[in-house]
Amino acid sequence: MSNLEKFITDINSGYACKGSNINLGGAILEGEAHPIAVTIPLKTFNRHGLIAGATGTGKTKTIQVLSEQLSQNGIPVLMMDIKGDFSGIAKEGEEKDFIKERHSKINIPFTPKGFPVELMTLSSQEGVRLRATVSEFGPVLFSRILDLNETQAGVIAVIFKYCDDNKMPLLDLKDIKKVMNYITAEGKEEIAEDYGKISTATTGTILRKIIELEQQGGDIFFGEKSFEIDDLMRIDENGNGYISIVRLNDIQDKPKLFSTFMLNLLAEIYNTMPEKGDVEQPELVVFIDEAHLIFSEASDALLDQIETIIKLIRSKGIGVYFITQNPMDIPKGVLAQLGLKIQHALRAFTANDRQAIKQTAENYPISDYYNTDEIITSLGIGEALVTALNEKGVPTPLVACMMRAPESRMDILTEKEIESINNNSKLVEKYAEEIDRESAYEILTKKIEEISEEVTEADEEKKASKEPGMGETLGKAAIKVVTSASFIRGAFNVLMKVLKK
Repeated sequence: MSNLEKFITDINSGYACKGSNINLGGAILEGEAHPIAVTIPLKTFNRHGLIAGATGTGKTKTIQVLSEQLSQNGIPVLMMDIKGDFSGIAKEGEEKDFIKERHSKINIPFTPKGFPVELMTLSSQEGVRLRATVSEFGPVLFSRILDLNETQAGVIAVIFKYCDDNKMPLLDLKDIKKVMNYITAEGKEEIAEDYGKISTATTGTILRKIIELEQQGGDIFFGEKSFEIDDLMRIDENGNGYISIVRLNDIQDKPKLFSTFMLNLLAEIYNTMPEKGDVEQPELVVFIDEAHLIFSEASDALLDQIETIIKLIRSKGIGVYFITQNPMDIPKGVLAQLGLKIQHALRAFTANDRQAIKQTAENYPISDYYNTDEIITSLGIGEALVTALNEKGVPTPLVACMMRAPESRMDILTEKEIESINNNSKLVEKYAEEIDRESAYEILTKKIEEISEEVTEADEEKKASKEPGMGETLGKAAIKVVTSASFIRGAFNVLMKVLKK
């Protein structure tokens, strides 16, 4: 048996799939692409994954290919689009000459088509507004977002308990800031009596961290109307899953807001979705582009929370895929949970680059056909190393793959096209209204005003009680008159004695 025949046998057996699958492209051996299908079972897409590679090597197009096929299988997709270059999936592509050549090599037909899309935003951009309330985070998650220590987290827990006990909703950041100001001033004695004393130094530190989050856009994100997870699970009239694109190109320099949103979203999905166990296909697949932004400034507590959610959320039928330049950007605890790995080319310009490539190669199975750390640097655009899980959950052999081209547009939408999608979206209208109902801020403001009025009235009564009455005033006046008269008489008598002498 020749090396090619053995290779074909190994790849076909390793990637064989009886059920529905995603076809990534054709296998590459010794620099040549072959019509040997590299397919991933749909039932393993809740086992999470990684798509890595240097800038310009084809990561975005790989996400596009995966999203298209998931959508065609009736699986909704949520895409975190940091760079803003994913929106073209809404419009059909064009079969150019290089696409014809590529698809003829891997023997996969090409049919240009667009897919159902919702454009979403965390900021003031046009699109479906994504919001959440402080109460929905809960004290533990909110504390971890702020990177609070144990004492500070205890104060946050007291605040949430106090607001629950007194039916004061915590909706936005101004609510929790108002509560913190109240418990260290007008309500200090009330809190101390029922919940214990709280240090002003501790609340001051927490307030500064809330302000930092606020400055990164948290004041826009926290509030109502809260986004409902069910709106990510929509299927269009043709049976295609909606691809929800969160446009994040205007918050690249706000990692705190990005990680806040992502952690809240994953936690909300986990809490909302029922247990699914092993399913034939996932309920939702989430792609997180530029994933290093989540981890680069995350505290140890926040990383632990993310790792825990990633471990548990797959049982709800949710797959989470991280996109970054180097696998080393992903914490080891999270990386260990990722079943599918698609590695595009890395470039070695320095000794540190070569060391990173060597470490990256060690994350992949040993292959009889590839020297992994060498081929990683020689892959072309739109080529990648792939290893996944088969239907039994066993890792597949490592294979170099010539990726198929996206059937949708490989470019961004125009402003008019974006406007058209938003104008025809039911969700844009649903979440456009910004609700500011009575919450902790309004309730406490009113309470403080009442306390202020009571204090003013008490001061006036106290002052009035100290002012002399009419009788007392006349008595004092009479004493003054008498005293003055006595003084005059005394002085006059002394003067007369002197003159007589």
